[in-house]
Amino acid sequence: MTKSRAAFTSHSPDETAQLARRVGAQLGAGDTLLLEGGIGAGKSHFARALILSRLAEAEDVPSPTFTLVQTYDLPDCELWHADLYRLGDPDQIVELGLLDAFQAAICLIEWPDRLAELTPETALTVRFDDMLQNDTRQIEFTWTAPHWTSCVKEALA
Repeated sequence: MTKSRAAFTSHSPDETAQLARRVGAQLGAGDTLLLEGGIGAGKSHFARALILSRLAEAEDVPSPTFTLVQTYDLPDCELWHADLYRLGDPDQIVELGLLDAFQAAICLIEWPDRLAELTPETALTVRFDDMLQNDTRQIEFTWTAPHWTSCVKEALA
């Protein structure tokens, strides 16, 4: 499959949150976002803004750093937010129930390299580069599944 790419330059946390809300509006059950980047690159900020934009009622959206997974009931499906940084073995992915979630829920995965061979082929990768200057960062989208093309175009419009 051919890999497609698109990039967005965010000049502030607010711009990153706006992008997250636009991406979130396009997501449905079975969609997985792989959030890549170093510590402090903006992965959790993006995920939190996306999650809040999809909830019927506002609620606390903590980082899943210690719980590994936080789930949210959306009007149309579940949303799973996973932080796999502390995961020691890909077998734990199965124990967490993520393989089933990839099929039935919206999944936001931080530190997706921990998935190894369990990484969904149809996922959208969102890479956050470290700050270029001040609060400016480059956010790159890569995908192979055709349905992401319209999602990314809509989000970047």
